[in-house]
Amino acid sequence: MTVWFENAAAILILVASFFLLVGAIGLVRFPDFYMRLHAPTKASTLGVGGVLVASMLVTFSHGYPGIAELLITLFVFVTAPVSANLMGEAALHLKLRSKAPIPPDAVPERRPED
Repeated sequence: MTVWFENAAAILILVASFFLLVGAIGLVRFPDFYMRLHAPTKASTLGVGGVLVASMLVTFSHGYPGIAELLITLFVFVTAPVSANLMGEAALHLKLRSKAPIPPDAVPERRPED
């Protein structure tokens, strides 16, 4: 394996691990289901995608095309947002309330009846 492939794979794994760490911290620290749903789905898409692209580089350097890694990457990129959307819709259907504060400019002013 050449130095270029090793360096590129190492950088991709470091970047991917950063996104996975941020997603895990967001999952633990966010107070609400909707916020907890957002953090890991975005981070897992970038994190797992980065690890799989690094794996594709390593297999390519060994002379294999890396088709399995490409298919797994496509599967993760398609299923993570779809599953997050379905869980969000289920939460809305169950009328799960958000704990996020409402900004003052989002609440319409009440006018006295004339």
